[in-house]
Amino acid sequence: MAYLDENFLLYSPTALRLFHEVAKDQPIIDYHCHLSPKQIATNHRWPDISEIWLGGDHYKWRLMRANGIDEDLITGDSTPREKFQAWAETVPYTLRNPIHHWTHIELQRYFGIDLLLTPDTADEIWERTNAKLAEPDFSTHGLLKKFDVRVVGTTDDPADPLDDHHAIAASDLTTLVVPTFRPDKAFLVDRPDLLGPWLDRLEAVTDMAIVHLSDLLAALQKRHDDFHAAGARLSDHGLDRLPALKCTDEEAAMIFDRARFGKAVTPEEKEKFSFYLMIFFGQLDAAKGWTKQLHLGAFRNVNSAMADRLGPDTGYDTIGDTSQGAALITYLDALATAGALPKIVLYNLNPRDNYLFACLTGVFQDGLVAGKIQFGSGWWFLDQKNGMELQLDALSATGLLSRFVGMLTDSRSFLSFPRHEYFRRILCNLIGGEADRGELPDDFEALSGLVSAVCFGNAKRHFGFDV
Repeated sequence: MAYLDENFLLYSPTALRLFHEVAKDQPIIDYHCHLSPKQIATNHRWPDISEIWLGGDHYKWRLMRANGIDEDLITGDSTPREKFQAWAETVPYTLRNPIHHWTHIELQRYFGIDLLLTPDTADEIWERTNAKLAEPDFSTHGLLKKFDVRVVGTTDDPADPLDDHHAIAASDLTTLVVPTFRPDKAFLVDRPDLLGPWLDRLEAVTDMAIVHLSDLLAALQKRHDDFHAAGARLSDHGLDRLPALKCTDEEAAMIFDRARFGKAVTPEEKEKFSFYLMIFFGQLDAAKGWTKQLHLGAFRNVNSAMADRLGPDTGYDTIGDTSQGAALITYLDALATAGALPKIVLYNLNPRDNYLFACLTGVFQDGLVAGKIQFGSGWWFLDQKNGMELQLDALSATGLLSRFVGMLTDSRSFLSFPRHEYFRRILCNLIGGEADRGELPDDFEALSGLVSAVCFGNAKRHFGFDV
């Protein structure tokens, strides 16, 4: 059997039909990613394969370090060609890691290259990829069109100006590019040295003075409104776990006053203030019909020496083992009790929490919005074949796979769109294999409806995108 051929990951007749006849050509809604709005606004082009493929990709960086590659050839001052060669030397050692699949799928889909990347093929692949990058259509806009990406949801801080999004909206790009409201820096009351500069930026972008808690809430409300006007329909929070200590208005005001004037608060006070803001953010989302995303369970920057040297998002995060259930229930219950529970997508990073999260979604469905509370796609370290299968199994066993909003890239790279194809192959193989074993009905129309909904239709409906 050929490696990564057209029937890759498809092991039954119905799986083959579902992918090739239904899933393969579905458009893409990439509702959560970290693509640069500026690169989209400027229709950015890349000078070489190293920049687009290795720049900012901490998945690859981790494997290069594990392979004994010097940091200068990863994030240092080595030339792009030297960094590419170091990656080519690493790839043969990545067998059974999903990066081996992704690397070669990307070479095929973007560059038409069927070679395996090795030290021996590096020169040819360097030349051929860079020649392709020089073609007129190989730009951010060209790639969005090539992969029929109907929606991109970037991830944006409330203090970020939305100028790039306004420029995109005024361009001739047919892909809908919308911001996502991620206000995590508002929780930094334990770090006045970081909170103060962020509040200064928020003041500048809102043209509002932020002295007291009421000012902060008004500024955040204004930015939420601004994001909505720019097309935002989702928010996002990246937390170790949800805060669970309830907080009064008076307590929250006191805590913010102390932090605003340079005094760090206690861990208990930070948790109370964070819970207070999370309730506020939930109310904002519910009022506008938005979907709140909760990414829970990462331990970040755990190699403090390297994180201090290189900064965040450089490959020094890992799966956390924090208990999630009680705090998550406290938060969802508080919103539901207040009549302000928005649509929510829950993402876990520790696979032990799959059934906890999947089952919990069923407790807070309201019978009015189909799939209101979602168990999200396998995230980060679970964004691979086994992790996707485990997520699909837990969701199917406890809820409605047929209402699932499907895959996202969560990526900073414009070369990541084939991850949707990867997911679709896994989904079709799961559904098709069970149908051919008699575990699902022999009803191709019904199976096709499920697959097309999970690939595209559910996300379009759930998030309210008119595409």
